[in-house]
Amino acid sequence: MTAHPTALPGDQNRALWLSTAAFTACFAVWTIFSIIGVQIKSDLDLNETQFGLLVGTPILMGSLIRLLLGVWTEQYGGRVVYTAVMLSAAVATWLLTFAYDYPTFLLAALGVGIAGGSFAVGVAYVAKWYPEQKQGTALGVFGAGNVGAAVTKFVAPFVMVAYGWQAVANIWAIALAIVGILFWVFAKDEPQLEARRKAGVKPEPMLSLIAPLKNLQVWRFSLYYFFVFGAFVALALWLPRYLIGVYGLDIATAGMIGAFYSVPASIFRIYGGHLSDKYGARRVMYWTFGVSVACTFLLSYPPTEYVVSSMRGPITFRLETGLFAFTVLIFVLGFFMSLGKAAVYKHIPVYYPNHVGPVGGVVGLVGGLGGFVLPIAFGLLNDLTGLWQSCFMLLFAIVTVALVWMHVSIRIMERGVLEPELKKLPELPEMQEIHEPRHAGVLGPHLIEDWRPEDEEFWKTKGRAIARRNLIISIPSLLLSFAVWMVWSVVVAKLPAVGFTYTTDQLFWLAALPGLSGATLRIFYSFMVPIFGGRLWTTLATWSLLIPAVGIGLAVQNPNTPYWVLLLLALTCGFGGGNFASSMANISFFFPKSEKGNALALNAGLGNLGVSVVQFLVPIAITAGVFGWLGGDPVIVKEGGREVPLWLQNAGYIWVPFIVASAFAAWFGMNDLATARASFAEQSVIFQRKQNWIMCWLYTGTFGSFIGFSAGFPLLAKTQFPNIDVLPYVFLGPLIGSLSRVLSGWLADKYGGGRVTFWVFIAMSIGVLGVLYSLNAGSFVGFFAMFLFLFFATGVGNASTFQMIPAIMRKEMDRLMPEATVAERLRQAEKESAAIIGFTSAIAAYGAFFIPKGYGTSIALTGGPQAALVVFLIYYVTCIALTWAVYTRPGGLLYDVEQGGGIKSKTAAARAAP
Repeated sequence: MTAHPTALPGDQNRALWLSTAAFTACFAVWTIFSIIGVQIKSDLDLNETQFGLLVGTPILMGSLIRLLLGVWTEQYGGRVVYTAVMLSAAVATWLLTFAYDYPTFLLAALGVGIAGGSFAVGVAYVAKWYPEQKQGTALGVFGAGNVGAAVTKFVAPFVMVAYGWQAVANIWAIALAIVGILFWVFAKDEPQLEARRKAGVKPEPMLSLIAPLKNLQVWRFSLYYFFVFGAFVALALWLPRYLIGVYGLDIATAGMIGAFYSVPASIFRIYGGHLSDKYGARRVMYWTFGVSVACTFLLSYPPTEYVVSSMRGPITFRLETGLFAFTVLIFVLGFFMSLGKAAVYKHIPVYYPNHVGPVGGVVGLVGGLGGFVLPIAFGLLNDLTGLWQSCFMLLFAIVTVALVWMHVSIRIMERGVLEPELKKLPELPEMQEIHEPRHAGVLGPHLIEDWRPEDEEFWKTKGRAIARRNLIISIPSLLLSFAVWMVWSVVVAKLPAVGFTYTTDQLFWLAALPGLSGATLRIFYSFMVPIFGGRLWTTLATWSLLIPAVGIGLAVQNPNTPYWVLLLLALTCGFGGGNFASSMANISFFFPKSEKGNALALNAGLGNLGVSVVQFLVPIAITAGVFGWLGGDPVIVKEGGREVPLWLQNAGYIWVPFIVASAFAAWFGMNDLATARASFAEQSVIFQRKQNWIMCWLYTGTFGSFIGFSAGFPLLAKTQFPNIDVLPYVFLGPLIGSLSRVLSGWLADKYGGGRVTFWVFIAMSIGVLGVLYSLNAGSFVGFFAMFLFLFFATGVGNASTFQMIPAIMRKEMDRLMPEATVAERLRQAEKESAAIIGFTSAIAAYGAFFIPKGYGTSIALTGGPQAALVVFLIYYVTCIALTWAVYTRPGGLLYDVEQGGGIKSKTAAARAAP
């Protein structure tokens, strides 16, 4: 279906947001029994099966009428049908308070179920306002009205506890009636309906509208929706009862956790629509079913005790899903269900543009039946097996069958089709019978094989938007990587306060090990993007951050945790450090020379902010129960002569939701470039380049100092000035270093990276002398100011050293490949520059280990950090000499580029890196 030519953007937005608000209100009413049903069950003394039938009756009614409402919407327009649905459901909900026994409650529940039919109306109404390329996103936004279930779970328990379930029914009825009236007043009829009325054309008869229902794919497709929507509704209704029965929660708390499931299963439907528009339903459906299989399997596992016979007697242990793990799993399940719901409905307006109402209605009908049948089945299984987890066992069986069926069908469809023809096939086999050439590509692209950023026309029309999207997604992933990498720099300073009895040297080891592992991993990460692809590797690298984040949260709650466990967790924090090398290499492939420098500066500089963010956010997060009872109990510590609670576990837990969101965004939002593929052998040529090793030495002096100072600064300040609470201020150093990297790239562009780097090392030498003087004088103000100056200088040097690498390699290619064409030399320079950028960042990251460890060793051997600082000073002097001798002196490699007018005439070349 294509939008009518008279459909203005303002009218489109009006139709979309009014429909979404209306659907939210309808869904809140439709699931009202998930909360008030608990009290009604108690009042009427219902068994589990009776309760399941009561909760499912509105779902049954809302499902059965969807086909009829969809047909009426096609005939008479969404405005009038939508309003009638809302007013009818509002009246039925008000009359609910007059029910007095189980049969009358069932009768009233049928009336409440009218609200559920609104979905078929809204789908047909919204789809008519948008073109095919935007219908997935639009219907995803509309479908996010599922969040009405969360509204009921959040608010209804408190209203019911305060005023009774009758008040919930009355308030929800009044609210729905008001929304219905507002919709009638402000909504407009679809442009197609207006045009049909003006032309005097009669509505299409019902038999003609329901003709597509004879096609088998409609019913096969409906089965997918039976799980992604039907199971969602069933769990939305069932979860409060499940949580009360399994974990003994009260109704308010159970409702909150139920909402924690319902919100992502609703809001992220918008994202699912966007992903279906951009990347295709097949990919989204595979992820939906695959992750759902894993989640339902874990949730199906009942509490089990094992007895193992050993040489020393029986060993007993117990496996069960705790409340925290259950909440995380149900959140993930809800998220992927939301993506699947959007993917299913992406196809309907594309393949049935003139029958969206009836086809969408029958798909919604089958899905809604899942919401009716499954709660009853859950109750029956509870009565028959006595296992609360039996409901997830049933869902595991359903989604496994759906996944296998879909995969087998796709393989049958693809069998015997030549590779070039595969792209012409529909995303899912259900649509093969009615797939036409015009549908090809509507449901999303795959790997980007044609990538020409240096082609100005390609870059303006297509390339820039894709590159910027990948950069925008890469930055938060890299920021989180730095945050997890540096989290120990804050945690170790608080370990003694919560009962861990470690020496100063042991604490410095914990602060230093993430730097050691992160630097080592960078060596490998720097070669991964051309081998595995930026999208896949960024996703895996981001997911890996959960290991240290969750591990730290668990370990620091018990002072008896063995030291070796903390050492192991400190090593796993290096997963975050390794991500920088792959992230920078990945982004460098997306941008042309003229914008590469700015892109890398933004990616690196804003990513580096993760260090400052962790040192700013963690001291705040550990002083509040951010996750409530889910996050565990605090430890009472003495600070400033008073007792205060400390949730040190939040230092790890606070990153978990952001890591999950960023990993999903990377997988569904980023791209792989065929032109970026290269084997390790092709990249390993950089080990033969002398310039690679020289830049490793210099970049260690800049970035190695930045990351090493960041890791060691909090603990160093704490040990040297124990009477001063430094933790609230230490974030300023990494913040200044990160911002100076972002904002100082123009210096290297204007004056040359070599010359700026030369003066940076002179400034850093002066800064170290200032720190030494302040330590000997016992001046905290001087110590802090000199370290801020050092952080600023390292940021400028980080940008200038990276700016040097592409310029150096372009000159080197002229010498190494004199017979190659200009284009061939440029391509080789770009490939080697990307590899050197990644590898030098790997070597430089060892500064995160050696600097904190240097402080600790110096303090252990001499009683102070001065010896380590003197070693750093000597290192900076060697960097000054090396930069001058190789690059900036007359006759140096960059002298002719950076002197006089050379810079201005080669601005584009100078911008190849930050």
